[in-house]
Amino acid sequence: MRVQVQSAIRAGVDPHLSPGSLDPEADLMLLHFGPQHPSTHGVFRMDLLLDGEIVVKATPYVGYLHRAVEKLCEKLTYTQMTPIVDKNDYVAPMTNEQALNMAFEKLLAVEVPRRARWMRTIFAELQRIASHLLWLGTFTLDLGGALGGGTTLFMHAFRERESILDLFEDVTGARFHYNTHTIGGNRHDIPAGWDAKVRAALDVIESRIPEYETMSVRNSIFVARTRGIGVLSGELALELGITGPNLRASGVDHDLRRDAPYGAYDELQVRTCVATEGDCLARAQVRMAEMHESIRLVRDGLAGLPEGPISGYKPIRQPTQVKVTGGQVYVAIETPRGELGTFVIGGGDPPTSPHRLKIRSPSLHALSAIPYILPGHTLSDAVAVLGSLDPIMGEVDR
Repeated sequence: MRVQVQSAIRAGVDPHLSPGSLDPEADLMLLHFGPQHPSTHGVFRMDLLLDGEIVVKATPYVGYLHRAVEKLCEKLTYTQMTPIVDKNDYVAPMTNEQALNMAFEKLLAVEVPRRARWMRTIFAELQRIASHLLWLGTFTLDLGGALGGGTTLFMHAFRERESILDLFEDVTGARFHYNTHTIGGNRHDIPAGWDAKVRAALDVIESRIPEYETMSVRNSIFVARTRGIGVLSGELALELGITGPNLRASGVDHDLRRDAPYGAYDELQVRTCVATEGDCLARAQVRMAEMHESIRLVRDGLAGLPEGPISGYKPIRQPTQVKVTGGQVYVAIETPRGELGTFVIGGGDPPTSPHRLKIRSPSLHALSAIPYILPGHTLSDAVAVLGSLDPIMGEVDR
């Protein structure tokens, strides 16, 4: 579909592009980018208005994975929801479980034992490493074969991620959807010898990250494809509600693990990773640095892991029919993609279910930046910008 430039401007072309920057006699092409494009991961679509190879306007569309998860949870009991939310951010399922059950624990005023809080923190940081490894592999693959070693890095990153999934399997019996967090703590304790396996896996991953940095953020082709592309200012990021690595890459030093500690973070020192450029390269550099930091946090967590119970309930009294007659809470944690919040209102009908449940997903806010940071770049840059935001469509659509 082709439209005249002046008509497009009147229809609301991105305000960052002035009418004088376009040829008024040129035709614009409307391109439906995705969901069939492999770099949109099969579920995302955006309409791009192009002046040749230059993006004039970008409109993202979401909804391809909508499963009405929030409404489904309102029809389930409090103890039935954990395996449902596992599938939201399907790259970091453990963090979905943690955010949900922490909200229920606050609503019920349930105390989580210290050992369980430390275990949750260790799991969360392992999940962060696994998530960033998957992002690294897919991002370099999205940038194309011209990157040199993109496919190689994809396979290597997945290899390291598999070692972390092995560790989760040892604890929960599952490799992906774990259903291990519960109200008051955890279902599964750490098995004997697991800490040694974790340290061995981290040693291997840490020894290989410098090689991955050489193949990505220190690769001249990678840098040429990402430096100065998709610049997101700190002010705009805050206005759009963007959090996590995308926000810290824009110079805003905010991390819930440090600023509103939960789990064992109040007993551990969290060093935030911040960049100032706000472009695709900065977002990549922040995630690479976060892997180093998460490795340190896991090691510190294992060294300080206390003994004791893993649940606030005795095994014979695990809650199966929690009843809440009222109240409302909001709890947020720092996932690999940013602030994942759970807002829940008690007093549903029946009282074993919430009256309302709302999930605040960081990926949805990240995608809201596309109309602002993509125009003015080329069509090939669209892939780099989208991949640098690291959205997971399951939590976008919920």
